[in-house]
Amino acid sequence: MKAMVINAFGGTEVFTQAEAARPKVSAGHVRIKVMASSVNTVDTMIREMGPALPLSPALPAILGMDFAGIVDEVGEDVEGFKVGDEVYGCAGGLADLPGALAEYMVADANLIAHKPKSLSMRQAAALPLVGITAYEGLMRAGVGQNQQVLVHGGAGGVGHIAIQLATHFGAEVYATGSKPAQLSLIEQLGATPINYQTESVTDYVATHTQGAGFDLVYDSVGGANLLNSFEAAALNGQIATTVSLAEIDLSVAHFKGLSLHVVFMLIPMLHNVQRSDHGCILASMAKIVDSGKLQPVLDNTDFSFDEIGDAHARLSSGQAMGKVVVSNRW
Repeated sequence: MKAMVINAFGGTEVFTQAEAARPKVSAGHVRIKVMASSVNTVDTMIREMGPALPLSPALPAILGMDFAGIVDEVGEDVEGFKVGDEVYGCAGGLADLPGALAEYMVADANLIAHKPKSLSMRQAAALPLVGITAYEGLMRAGVGQNQQVLVHGGAGGVGHIAIQLATHFGAEVYATGSKPAQLSLIEQLGATPINYQTESVTDYVATHTQGAGFDLVYDSVGGANLLNSFEAAALNGQIATTVSLAEIDLSVAHFKGLSLHVVFMLIPMLHNVQRSDHGCILASMAKIVDSGKLQPVLDNTDFSFDEIGDAHARLSSGQAMGKVVVSNRW
């Protein structure tokens, strides 16, 4: 089969089209003809950092975590999937799991679900990593009816899904951005936009919560921004974050009695634990999508697998609005 392979870590030029052995199916797994894959920040980090990132695969490697495709072969002990099923998931491209940037990949059946019927392959490929991340954070933080929820980075990959899911679960949602296009997208997705460059945390907490703070803050920016999340949260509030690689002062969190939920959605893939949770989340999201309550936003670019270097560059440029997707045209 054809695959985009890296033989060295580094810049976007390291991808090479090569012939690779078509993977064989093992028990509990399915083989998938990959139709599309999306690019996530962690993909670019693996490509650039290599061994400096503990989850990077050994070389030569096939990257690509997210995918949508068609089941080509079903291994023993697999239930619920058959040849010809359209599926999606996040199941490879790190550690010892070969990725999606190839004609075929083998995936643990616990890590996939049937593709939302109302989405194209490109749209479905955009959803798994960011969708699972958003869903898990909101669930762990106890999202519910009539809560006031703040999403930091509402126009980002995780953020734009978190807005829609929180709205679906009955919350009143607000989200931060800065550029006009970001604020416009946030409003289109059903949230109240907040320009963090022109409004202080104190100001928007006073304006939207009468000074009480938000019940739940989903911080997809993280790092130093966690301090803004602590400030914006209500007493005994909930914080979910995807980026906690920082040394910060927890004093505000202490005196407010906040709960902090760190979401690292790669754990099931890296450690082979609770993988079926991801399959269940993907199945739940497919129902939400097909009910008309969730739609991934795609960047207005159109890359093929052999243009994956350009797709990585597009994501890293910061110019993309929505998920960057590559399609298998081999």
